[in-house]
Amino acid sequence: MKKDYHIILSSNSPRRKELLAGLDLDFDIHVIPGIDESYPEDMPVMEIAEYISTKKAEAYKSIIEPNNLIITADTVVILGDEVLGKPKNLDDAKRILHELSGKVHHVVTGVCLTSLVKQKHFSVVTDVAFKSLSDSEINYYVEHYKPLDKAGAYGIQEWIGYIGVTSIKGSYFNVMGLPVQRIYKELQEF
Repeated sequence: MKKDYHIILSSNSPRRKELLAGLDLDFDIHVIPGIDESYPEDMPVMEIAEYISTKKAEAYKSIIEPNNLIITADTVVILGDEVLGKPKNLDDAKRILHELSGKVHHVVTGVCLTSLVKQKHFSVVTDVAFKSLSDSEINYYVEHYKPLDKAGAYGIQEWIGYIGVTSIKGSYFNVMGLPVQRIYKELQEF
């Protein structure tokens, strides 16, 4: 599939690399550092991830080759109308997990596929329910797994996901950071 394109994943995330590799595609990693990931304050929260993934793709427009297909992505965790980003430190990670405890939140991944002549962007939403987490469970997870690089301060594929997630509605892989089933479908149509 897509042998006519040289696929480039623009992410340093080991999870995204692993997930895309699961589609048995040949691809390279190329990341432009320092891309502005800000968004308008009045933007609806469910549109933020797709907006940022498209903004990331714009940074590649000047260096894209005719046979390149760039995949950019951004994942946000939303509780109510609040975006819970990556924690600033371990205490912030504990605060975020306390907020998620006993509630359902949304994980939204925006993806943008960009070639020299075409662009397609979309979002995938997964609802995740957490049991009420005890202080000791939160402290154990944060101290042992140090989830500072994860939106919402957790990785569903880690210990906290094993003991804390009571249900998901939607794509599990989306919660890990890349909705690979939808990407596969979009690449076939691209």
